[in-house]
Parts: sequence; C-alpha cells; structure tokens
Amino acid sequence: MQYLLNLLYPSMNFAEVLRTNGSQLAWSPDGRFCAVPVTARLEIRALSSLQTLVTYNCTDLIQVVEWAPDSCYVLTANYKRCIAEIWSIEDPDWRCKIDEGSAGLLKICWAPDSRHVLTTAEFCLRITVWSLVNKSVSHIKHPKNIVQGLQFSPEHDYLVVAERRVCKDFLSLFETKSWQLVKHFEVGTKDLAGVQWSSDGSVLTIWESPLEYKVLIYSLSGQCLATYSAYQWSLGIKGVAWSPSGQFLAIGSYDQKVRLMNHLTWSIIADFPHESSIKSECCIIYKEVEKPLTGYPATLASVQGLPLVLETTYQEEETRPVSLASITAEPGKQAIPRIGIGSLLFSKDNRYLATRNDNMPAAIWIWSIPKLTLKAILVHVSPVKEFAWDPQQPRLAICTGSNHVYFWSPFGCLTVAIPGAPTLQIISLRWHPSGSSLALMGRDQFSVCFFDSQLKMKKPHTNT
Repeated sequence: MQYLLNLLYPSMNFAEVLRTNGSQLAWSPDGRFCAVPVTARLEIRALSSLQTLVTYNCTDLIQVVEWAPDSCYVLTANYKRCIAEIWSIEDPDWRCKIDEGSAGLLKICWAPDSRHVLTTAEFCLRITVWSLVNKSVSHIKHPKNIVQGLQFSPEHDYLVVAERRVCKDFLSLFETKSWQLVKHFEVGTKDLAGVQWSSDGSVLTIWESPLEYKVLIYSLSGQCLATYSAYQWSLGIKGVAWSPSGQFLAIGSYDQKVRLMNHLTWSIIADFPHESSIKSECCIIYKEVEKPLTGYPATLASVQGLPLVLETTYQEEETRPVSLASITAEPGKQAIPRIGIGSLLFSKDNRYLATRNDNMPAAIWIWSIPKLTLKAILVHVSPVKEFAWDPQQPRLAICTGSNHVYFWSPFGCLTVAIPGAPTLQIISLRWHPSGSSLALMGRDQFSVCFFDSQLKMKKPHTNT
C-alpha cells in the first residue's frame, strides 16, 4: 500500500506561507499566473516561483477576484462600494472601472468572450452587460434572486437566466455573441430554486425550493422532457450535480440520500443512503487518528497558541458496524435544518462521486459510479470545511480547518501536515487547472503544495 501511495504522491513541495485576505486566491485559466488579494492590493504571482510579477492598487478592500476566461484580464470588486475594477495583464497601465452607484452590486462575473462583464444589481432589479470593446451597456430585466439563477452553457453559446414575473417562474435564453433573446418560456415550478446546464449543454435542469421535491428537465426549445419527485410533505432537494460526461444527474436530498438519474430515460437508477451506522463490509472506512503532544512540548505549544497535535494519520476500521457521529436536528429550531446532502462532486473521469451529509459533517462518502456502490468513507476528527477533486485525475483533497490536508485516491488515502506552518488553518482549496499544484488557504494566509508534474496515474493493483 505504501508503495502505491508513493507512486501517487512521489514528492510534495510546499511554498512559504504568504498573505491573502478572505480566503481568496485565483489561478488563471491558462495556468501561468496566480491572483492574490492583500487588503486593497492585488498581486499577480508566477506559478512556478510565486514571485510577484505586478501589483495593482484597488479602490478599496478586495471582496471578489475573477480571471477572464482568456487570462488576459482580471477583475476585482467591492460590493459595499458598488465598484468593480478590471486590470490588464499585458498592459499594467490599462484600467477599467465599473460603478453601479445607487443600483448596488450583488454579483459580478465574466462573459465567456472575456470582453463583457455581467453585474447584478441589489435586490436583483436587473442584470447589466458591460462591454469592454465599445463601452455599450445592455440590461436583462426581472432576474430571480437565487444563487444559481444565471449560468452560461458549456460551449459558451448561450446564457440562461431564471426570471420571476407576475408570480410565475420563467427561463430566458440569450445568445452570447449579440446578447439577443432567443427563447423565453414559463416553467412548471412554484418557487424555482436553481437552474443548471447539463455537461453537454443539451438540456436544462431546474428544481423547486426545499419546500417541495421536484426536478424538471427542459430542452432548449422549452419542452419539458421529464419531471421527477421522490416524496411529498417534507423538505426536498438540497443540491444537484451533473457528471462530466453528462450521463448522470446526482440529486442530493434532505432525506439523507443521493439519487442518480440517467440521461436516456430520465429515471432513477440508484439511490445512495447516508446512514449513521455502517454495517457493510464492502466499503473501506478510514478514521483520522491524532497523536497528541505530551509533556513540556504540549505546555509550550499551549502557551504559544499552537496545535496540541503531534501528527495525524488515517487508520482503516475493520470492525462492523461502525457508528458515525451525527448532529440531531431539532424540529422548530431552524428554518432549514443542518441535515441532508448539500455537497456533491463528480471526479473528472466520472468514476467516483464524493458527497457530504450535513448532519455528519466530519465524514466524506465516496461512491463508485460503475458499480453503484459505496467505495469508501473518510471520517475526520473535525468537520470538513471543503473538498475538491483534482481536475485531471481521481484524487480528492480535503481540509478541516487544521494545518493538515487530506488526500484520497483509488490507491488509498494520506494526511499531510504543512511544514513550518502550525498556525495555518486550511479552510479552502484551489486546484491548479493542470492538477500540478494545490493552493491551501486560511483566512489571511495561504500556501501552495506542488506535485511532480510528470506524475501519471497507474492502475491500482489492490482493492484499496
């Protein structure tokens, strides 16, 4: 096993701990640069050395950093000041400023052509399309105030916007070259909660608010292809995710199950329960075990405010059944209880689905899609803050707010402490587009883990 882990993680080099703010960091899409905000200053750093290449001085504290898809521009925004600023990588003296003024600024994003920026006004009064080419401005009216209400198609040809008019839900399709409306149709929801393109861009998925369990599949012409409801009179859908191949739609629910829908018949082919007692011996359960400091080193660490953990490792749990710590939701205490499957992520090769049940926040469940079975469970000491798949291979990174980063792959799992950074509490992860490095971010610090760029995945020779 250790030999296989060495194949997957032959060498890890860590950069020194650097400053950031708000757990923010953004890799450029072409992989050459890293944008790091430090209060009101934006630093553009090189990938290999993390040396600062250019610095931009912004108007106020940076709350948002986003690269243009072609990596030629980067935008920063401050929502309180209602200001966005755009900076050119090729011409450091060039600058563009967008001021929403009294309309307010709620969200901002790049259009796929890297020459238009979309801003959403407060209270979702309108969406404004700003052109960097001819300085023209156009508006999209009646957007619905939901998190997933605006999304570009995978091929970047269309923009879908969820709208609310006369107490009814609608979808509008816009062509991204001319920003002309090409289709507008009513959808069969009472309170639409989100819209998402399929991975191949052929259909649109929408779902109801948590008060009703309902998923609908629409063609681009506005035809409803399928409707699915698992149950009634209980909280419904909490999250959805399409597989990269577009073959499967995973639906996470408040009943602590993930249902897998296929793209041919739009029927459920499997459901994955997340139970607090695991009796099956077919899956591997890894538990994080901490080795605490003792004696004088523990006293010294306590005085200096450092972690009292010497090391942490994964140990395989062989006994059954295994009980997982669970949070009990008290009826009437919370409008939306901390329960259900809120996080679902498919691996790049479509073979694995990683999920988290919000009332078992310290456990990550990994499901095998070809076999439709539970592959492994990773149980941690602290609740998981974030997890993310390597964009090139089936390798999952996990952080729990400690100075350790956790990895899982079909070969096994591994814990790694950030050397020389005992106070770095990792709460967010950002994979480089090539998978050659991983940014590990705390609230005001970050480090980067560099992997061997020549590493190629090999077929595992064991069941783990």
